[in-house]
Amino acid sequence: MLLPARTLRFCVATAAAAIAVTVGLTGCGSDDDSGSATGTTATASTTTAASATTGSGQAAGATPSVEELQTTLAILSDPAKTTQDKVAIVVDGEKRATNIESMTKALAGYGTLKFVVSDVKVTGDTATAQVVISSPNGDAPPMPLTWQQVGGKWKLSDASTCVLLGFAQAPCTP
Repeated sequence: MLLPARTLRFCVATAAAAIAVTVGLTGCGSDDDSGSATGTTATASTTTAASATTGSGQAAGATPSVEELQTTLAILSDPAKTTQDKVAIVVDGEKRATNIESMTKALAGYGTLKFVVSDVKVTGDTATAQVVISSPNGDAPPMPLTWQQVGGKWKLSDASTCVLLGFAQAPCTP
């Protein structure tokens, strides 16, 4: 189910403003480097759905676990992960490698980002979930993000990746 364009624009605009303020405040932190966090943690809940199994053993339209979706977000935002690690969890990730490198540099020394994923809904090979991003400077409002099942793995969609890259001041170009 797609959200009406007006609602989606409002959610994205609100989330973008919150993240822009959060990322913009990065330089306002302490110079104490004794406790900088580079890991990412996540907690959440999900809904489940029954699905048929294909001949390859993969569940067609199987609902991904919250942990699986959160792991993609954790990898993408973890400054300790390589660009190749991040490219691997994004649909068509190679075309976003430069943006991902810019985001990684922006997040280095920033602190831990946390993701709360909820209300996972699957339509075919696409999963949509509500995601709240928590940073050292506060929480962004919930926003819908999408993942696509590619080769039996759930990868963050290009559109959702571009939203997150934009928040980190590494926007995608057409």
